[in-house]
Amino acid sequence: MRIVDKVPEEMDFLRPIEHWRSLFYFNLYRLTLAGLMIFLATHLSENWSISNRHPTLFANASITYLTLVIASLVAMWFRFPRFNWQLAGQIISDIVLLSVISYASGGIQSNLGLLLLISLTAAGLISHGKITLFFAAIASIGMLLAHGLAVLLNEASSPQFVQVGLLCMSYFAVAWLAHILAKYAVDSQQLAQQRGQDLVSMSEANRLVMRDMQGGVLVVDEQGEIVQMNPCAERLLHHAAQKGADLASMFPLLYDQYALWKRSGMSSRETLQLDVGIQARLRFVAISPNEARGAVIFLEDMQQVRAEAQQIKLAALGRLTVNIAHEVRNPLSAISHATELLQEDNMSEQQKRLLHIVMDNTQRINQIVHDVMQLNRRDRALPEILDLAVLLKNFMEEFAQTEKLATGICILECTSPCYVTFDRGHLNQILWNLCRNGLRHGQRKMGSLSLVTKHQNDQVVLLIQDDGKGVSKEDEVRLFEPFFTTSTEGTGLGLYIAKELCEANNAQLRYISMLGQSGACFSIIFGELHEPNEPSN
Repeated sequence: MRIVDKVPEEMDFLRPIEHWRSLFYFNLYRLTLAGLMIFLATHLSENWSISNRHPTLFANASITYLTLVIASLVAMWFRFPRFNWQLAGQIISDIVLLSVISYASGGIQSNLGLLLLISLTAAGLISHGKITLFFAAIASIGMLLAHGLAVLLNEASSPQFVQVGLLCMSYFAVAWLAHILAKYAVDSQQLAQQRGQDLVSMSEANRLVMRDMQGGVLVVDEQGEIVQMNPCAERLLHHAAQKGADLASMFPLLYDQYALWKRSGMSSRETLQLDVGIQARLRFVAISPNEARGAVIFLEDMQQVRAEAQQIKLAALGRLTVNIAHEVRNPLSAISHATELLQEDNMSEQQKRLLHIVMDNTQRINQIVHDVMQLNRRDRALPEILDLAVLLKNFMEEFAQTEKLATGICILECTSPCYVTFDRGHLNQILWNLCRNGLRHGQRKMGSLSLVTKHQNDQVVLLIQDDGKGVSKEDEVRLFEPFFTTSTEGTGLGLYIAKELCEANNAQLRYISMLGQSGACFSIIFGELHEPNEPSN
C-alpha cells in the first residue's frame, strides 16, 4: 500500500521515497549550477561580462550558494527537518541567491534571472503544485528589488522595468503551468493506484472464487499451457499442475476435447471418463472473442450432480412425507387396531393367515413412513465426546439381550480409551441398523458378528463384520442408494440413513469387499479428535 502525501510532521520519514528522490535530483542540479558559478567567478571573470559588475559579490554569493546546497544534501540524508520545510528552504535560498547573482552579473541584461524558472518548475512538480504561486511571488519581488537597487545606484535604467515585469509574469505563468501539471500527475497517480488496488482485489477475489467452486476450473493460454487450476480440478484429474505446464502432456484426454473445441467450436456433449468411478462433463469458454487468447475449461463432477439431484429428490420426498404422515398413520392405526380386534375372535386358519398378512403389511408401511421421516434427523446432530469402548460394550450387552443371542455370537475387540465425537442417538441408530443387518444375513454361530476398533492415520475406525453371503459386485454400486434392498422385508432406507447420519457427524460409512471371503464388512471412519479430559460414557 502506498503512503499518501499528507504525512504528520512526526512521521515525515514515512513520506514516499519518490518525493525524496525528486528532491535529490533537484539538489544535484543546484550543486552543478553552484559549481558552474564558482568556476565562472574564479577562472573566467576577466573574459566574461557575466560576472564583471560585482565580481566579489558574485563569487561570495556563489560560494554561499554551494555551501547551502551541500547543507541541503546533508539535511536530506538525515531526513531533518521535514520534507516541506526542506523544499521551501531550498527554493527560497535559490530565489535570494540567484537574485543576488543576477544583480552582481548585470541584472536583467545578464538573463540569469531565467534560472529561477527551473527552480519554480521543480518546486511545482515536487510539491505537487502546493504554494508554487507563493514562490513565484517571492521570486518576482526579489527580481524587482534587485533591479530597483540597480536603478538607484545608476547601474540600470528605469525602462528596463518592463523587461523585469515580463520576466516576473513568466515566473507566474511557469508556476501556474507547473501547478496544473502537478495536479494532473497527482490525479493520474491516484487513479493508477486505485486501478492497481482494484486489480489486486479482483485477482484475490478470483482466487477465492476458484478455490471454493464446487466444479473444476482450468485456465489455458493460446499455447495450451495451464495458467490456473483450482483444487476441485486437481481432485477430479488426480494431479496438480504447475503454472506453465503443458495440457497435452499432463491431461491427454482433456486436451483432445480442447483441441476438438478449437477446431470445430463445439465440445463433446458426452461425459468424459477421467478415472474409475469419476466422470466429468466438459464446457469450454473462450477468454475473449478471439479464441487464440486461450480458454476456460469447466469440469462438472457428475457424481456430485447426481448426489445433488438425489438430495433434491429426497428433500421433496421428506416434505411430502411430513405432510402425509399424519394422514397415513391414522388409517394405519385404525387398520391395525381393527385387525387386533378381529384376531381375538374365533376364526379359521385361513382367516387368521389373512389377518396376519394385513398386520405385517400395516407394520411394514408404518416402518417405511418412520424411516423416511428419519431423513430429516441429520440436520439436528448434537455431537459430544464419547468413549467408544464404553459405548460399544453397553450397546453389545443391550443388543444381545434384545435379540436374545447366546454368549459368543457377538464379539467386541476394542482398546480403551477410544475417543470419538458423535451424536449419541445417531451412533446408536447406526449400530442397531448395521448389527441387525449383519445378524439377519449371518449364520448366528459363534463369532458371527464382530465389532473391531483400530486407529488409522490419526482416526478411529470401527469395523462391523458378519459371516453371511456378503454383497455381490453388482449390488455394491447401489448399496447406499435409498430404497435399494435385496430383501422382501426391508425398506431400502437403513443403509442410506446410516450413511447420512455418519456424514452429519463428520464421519464416513463405507463397505469393504472381503476379497473372496464370505460375509460383509462395513467401516465407520470417525473424524480426527484430540483426546479430551473428561469424555462422556
